[in-house]
Amino acid sequence: MAGLVYEKDKIKVLTDNIVKRTMRMDMTWDWPCGVAYYGICKVYEVTGNEEYIRLLKDRIDEYIELGVPNVWTVNTCAIGHCLLTLYEVTNDEKYWSLVMSKAEYLRKEALRFGENVLQHTVSAGNDFPEQCWADTLFMAAYFLLRVGVKLKDEALIDDALNQYYWHIRYLQNPDTGLWYHGYNNIKKDHMSGFYWGRANAWASYTMSQVGICLPECYLYPRFMDVAGSLNEQLAALKLLQTDSGLWRTILDDEESYEEVSASCGIAAAMIAKGNPLHIKYINKAIAGIVDEISEDGRVLHVSGGTAVMKDRDGYRNISRDWIQGWGQGLALAFFAGILDYDNSRNDGAL
Repeated sequence: MAGLVYEKDKIKVLTDNIVKRTMRMDMTWDWPCGVAYYGICKVYEVTGNEEYIRLLKDRIDEYIELGVPNVWTVNTCAIGHCLLTLYEVTNDEKYWSLVMSKAEYLRKEALRFGENVLQHTVSAGNDFPEQCWADTLFMAAYFLLRVGVKLKDEALIDDALNQYYWHIRYLQNPDTGLWYHGYNNIKKDHMSGFYWGRANAWASYTMSQVGICLPECYLYPRFMDVAGSLNEQLAALKLLQTDSGLWRTILDDEESYEEVSASCGIAAAMIAKGNPLHIKYINKAIAGIVDEISEDGRVLHVSGGTAVMKDRDGYRNISRDWIQGWGQGLALAFFAGILDYDNSRNDGAL
C-alpha cells in the first residue's frame, strides 16, 4: 500500500534544527510568535521531547515577567495555542488564566459584524472595519474551538464553528473551491480578489484540525460545512501544486513565486485530512519543502506579513528574504504531521 516517502531520522533532525533556530528569534507577544510556538507544541506532542516544552516555558515565563499586553487583539490571541499546551503539560494556573483572558476577550470584547463574525484586528483600533480575513481562523476560531472542547463549553464550540461557517461563506469561491484572502462586508466584495496562498493555508490547515479536535464532530451540523469546504478546497489545491512540490503566493498565477509557508500549511492539511488520493501530492511536497530548510533550521522563501493587497503586484513583490515566525511554525506543523502520519486517523466519508 502506498505511503509517505521520507527518512524519519532526517525529518527529526530538521525539526530539531527548526525549533532551535526559532527560539533564537526575538519575537514579541503577537501572532508570528503564536504560530511559531504552536508549531513547536505540535512537534512536542509527536516526539515527546521535553526540551521543547522547557524552551517554551522559559520564554513564556520571561514574557509574563516583562509584562503581557494590556489589550488583546484577534492576532495576539494566536499565542493562546502555546499557552493551552503549557497548561496541559504543567497544570500551572498562570497559563490557564491567560488562556481564559483571551477567550473572554474574543467572546465579549472583540469587534464583530454580521452574524457575530470576528473582524480581523491587529491593534486596539478598528483596523479593518467589517473585514473578514482567512488569518482569523488560525488566530482565533481554532483557538476558541480548542478552549471550548477543553471546557466542554457548547457556547464556545458553537461560536468557533460559527466563525468557520461564515468565513467559508464569505471567502470560499464555490466555483473554484479556492479561498480569497479577505472580504469587505461594507462594500460586499473581496477587495482585490486574489487567491492568496497563505490564506488558503490558514483555511485548509485549521479546517483539517476541527474533526481531530472536536469529539463527535459529526453531531454538529456546521462541521459538515467545514468538511465539505475542505474537500472542495484540497481538490482544487492539488491541481495547483508546482513541479517542485510547492504552491505559489497567488495560487493560480504562474508568474508568482513559490511560497513555503503556504506550501507547508496546505500540505499539512492534506496529511491531517488523511485522503489516500493526496499521498502523491504530500510526497511531492515533502521533497520540495525539505529542500527549503537551511542547515541551521531557517525555513526559506517565506513571504513577509501581507495585508489584503491592492493588486497582483502587491502580492508578488512582498519580500521572502527573511526568517518569519509563521514560516517556522507552519513547517513544524507539517513535519509533525509527517512524523505522526501512521498514528493519525481520517474523517471517513466526511
